[in-house]
Amino acid sequence: MSEQGFQVIFMPSGRRGRFPEGVTLLDAARELGVGIESICSGRLTCGKCKVRVEEGEFAKHGIVSAASHLTPMGEEERTLLHSLRADDCRLSCTARITGDVLIYVPEESRAQKQIIRKAATERVIEIDPTLRQYYVVVDEAALGEHRGDWRRLQDALEREVGLTDLTIDLHALRKLQPALREGKRGVTVVVWNDREVVDVRPGYQEGVYGLAVDIGSTTVAAYLCDLRTGEVLATESAMNPQITYGEDLMSRISYAMMNEDGAEKMHDAIIKALNKLAAQAAHAANLRARDIYEMVVAGNTTMIHLFLGIDPRELGGAPFALANRDAMDLKARDLGLRLHPAANVHVLPSEAGHVGADNVAVLLAEEPHRQDEIELIVDVGTNAEIVLGNRHWLMSASSPTGPAFEGAQISAGMRAAPGAIERVRIDRATGRANFRVIGDERWSDEWDAHAPSHLAGKPEYLAAGICGSGIIEAVAELFLAGILLPDGRFNPAHPTDRLIWEGRRAAYILATPEQTANGQPIYVTQDDVRNIQLAKAALYAGAKVLMKRAGVARVDRIILAGAFGSYIDPLYALVLGLIPDCDPQRIAAVGNAAGDGARIALLNRAKRKEAMALAHSVRYVETAVAQDFQEEFVGALHIPHASDPFPHLADVLPAPAAAADAAPTRRRMRMRT
Repeated sequence: MSEQGFQVIFMPSGRRGRFPEGVTLLDAARELGVGIESICSGRLTCGKCKVRVEEGEFAKHGIVSAASHLTPMGEEERTLLHSLRADDCRLSCTARITGDVLIYVPEESRAQKQIIRKAATERVIEIDPTLRQYYVVVDEAALGEHRGDWRRLQDALEREVGLTDLTIDLHALRKLQPALREGKRGVTVVVWNDREVVDVRPGYQEGVYGLAVDIGSTTVAAYLCDLRTGEVLATESAMNPQITYGEDLMSRISYAMMNEDGAEKMHDAIIKALNKLAAQAAHAANLRARDIYEMVVAGNTTMIHLFLGIDPRELGGAPFALANRDAMDLKARDLGLRLHPAANVHVLPSEAGHVGADNVAVLLAEEPHRQDEIELIVDVGTNAEIVLGNRHWLMSASSPTGPAFEGAQISAGMRAAPGAIERVRIDRATGRANFRVIGDERWSDEWDAHAPSHLAGKPEYLAAGICGSGIIEAVAELFLAGILLPDGRFNPAHPTDRLIWEGRRAAYILATPEQTANGQPIYVTQDDVRNIQLAKAALYAGAKVLMKRAGVARVDRIILAGAFGSYIDPLYALVLGLIPDCDPQRIAAVGNAAGDGARIALLNRAKRKEAMALAHSVRYVETAVAQDFQEEFVGALHIPHASDPFPHLADVLPAPAAAADAAPTRRRMRMRT
């Protein structure tokens, strides 16, 4: 144990801290602002505070986590957890810290449920799915006639709908004769891709359904669709449980390399999550998961490898070799997915080592290959995918932005949940912040934090931390107010009383103790600013490398894709230098385009061929070995940029300012770590 105690990390929030031996996990969580349900106040009766210890070596965090790093389980706790069918969990109210641990808080145990914004977008889609239903009447069997009922069904399908050379799934074959008996030789047949009979139902029946899935590094979204009408019947989303093993792609690859069962653990985690999402979506539409006949999957290359149970270590270094680049059709049952027993899983193709099926899905949705204008499409996330081009050419790249845009690596960072600061405005005269939190539409200057809960001035939620859109606006507003210098340092010459100094380093008070849920101020620290600079510089540099390869100095239109991209104000994206200069009116947020692309491929089989053609036609630029990437990266660390012009911000950016040689009297205060 270090002098500061043992390290405790809570996932998926990413909050971490050091605690002395003997502190309960629940107390540690409360001190870090991690909300865990606890109704019985530690009496071992409610079971709401259950958590799970993740075991193994976590190189990124520099710890080895083990269940033995908590006090042993007592008989009362063991009995309660067994009754809850949670034998692999611990109760945070009674488990005490004896070593470094990484703790996963299940969704049902979280006091504040995360808001995952991955709704389907309204799009015009031509409906032509791979799955079709046909009602046919099959010839009666006759003595001395030996075709067999499967041959008779084939003959009926050829005679009535023109299908030939069919095969039949074993599950459907087992149902064939019972269905013929019950339907008095009339059956409804479900055929996949005009090739395989996957189900036989007695009589005339309607209804065939599919699930489009976007497996993101941070979140997973699923869209249940009626394959006949194209209607989205239900949308479900959840945190990607693999976050426990690493917040970014390289951390997960590292976990797979350093732990023998690492890839298997992460595969099992995503399959379990997908089964849960499928069941929830089906229930919301008054269906069963076994009514889902097909799933189309999009995701980056690491997510696809882990989904398929393939060790992703080859993606961890040059030449970043994929196990398979092309589209795949697999049986859901072979992956452990609990859908229809004969359900098909279509995995969209990838472009290259770190530009995967999610980027191909974005291309299907946004169709830059049909545009005359030069478009820059940025899917903002833990690993940003970038596409540049038009109908004549397309180029792609990926940039390792890391999880800072998701609220991780930020001192008060949190996922998008009630109480997370999501919008920030800073008074240009006083330097004081006005902010808005998720769950309350009012700005903080309209709050009366001391008002009784029944009065109108009382905020619905006090500030609990900062989410991704909040930290982007905070850094951009600090720069516009002159509190941050272009190089990202706090300006010692600024007179605001919201800057707290420790030596040459400062932090900005974003929320005062009266405005926060735990009574402690929320800071934007120098390290927070630096992490945002590193993330935005990686994204900007990736875009500039593509522009240089294409020989273009500007783009006509910018599309911000991804759930997070939808909540970035285009103006602040420009001010921060997240994207190259462009008319703000030509910057559009399109939501979860990868999920929409997966839905398009689910509903139109021709789009799957188009996806394959796109994956092979896009020119991929590997930024990891691009010699000019580092040069562009260094220039992009400045806000908005060290040298690139931003003419569309001419009336917005502050006049150049230099820090005074001798700063005014600084407020000194030890910030709580």
